[in-house]
Amino acid sequence: MPELSHLSAFALLALGMVLAPGPNMVYLVSRSVSQGPRAGLVSLAGVATGFLAYLLCAALGITALLMTVPYAYDALRAAGAAYLLWLAWQALRPGARSPLQVRALPADGPRRLFLMGLLTNLLNPKIAVLYLSLLPQFIDPSRGPVLGQSLVLGGVQIAVSVMVNAAIVLGAGRVAAFLGGRPSWARLQRWLMGTVLAALAVRMATEARR
Repeated sequence: MPELSHLSAFALLALGMVLAPGPNMVYLVSRSVSQGPRAGLVSLAGVATGFLAYLLCAALGITALLMTVPYAYDALRAAGAAYLLWLAWQALRPGARSPLQVRALPADGPRRLFLMGLLTNLLNPKIAVLYLSLLPQFIDPSRGPVLGQSLVLGGVQIAVSVMVNAAIVLGAGRVAAFLGGRPSWARLQRWLMGTVLAALAVRMATEARR
């Protein structure tokens, strides 16, 4: 079991990371405002499952193989960048509506919402880097099995991420009424969202492998 001081420090670090905008937050906000908080929460369950999958891989040492094989990492990074570009095109294409506007996106069922949240997280290889680079810094082999400590720390990160994102999802739903009566704001948001998604895709595709 990690020391309480290590758990507290890791929780603060996890809070800082989840508050930094990224693909997961962009998708959750978009889905929550376009289809409602319930859809955002279902999508969040998919995102959390993606975190859990990466955590288990990192804790068992599987993700280390991904990071030592350049082509494997590059393939996953390219897939993630392509997915973000597709989302950007959906926002910017002629005739598209704002992804933060009510009914701007087709109403998907719970299964598709869950899978899209899961896919958004799994196609972000930086999550693997996150666990591989940060977990070892908070693990003390003298305090018990490394696997157990890794799972505890990862559980803290997932719990913090879920709580913060759930608050964001519930708050994002209230934006729908504001955007619904202001078309100009919706258009501005659509272009802003598309630009952010495209920038994230370019950054992911061009970032040097670490």
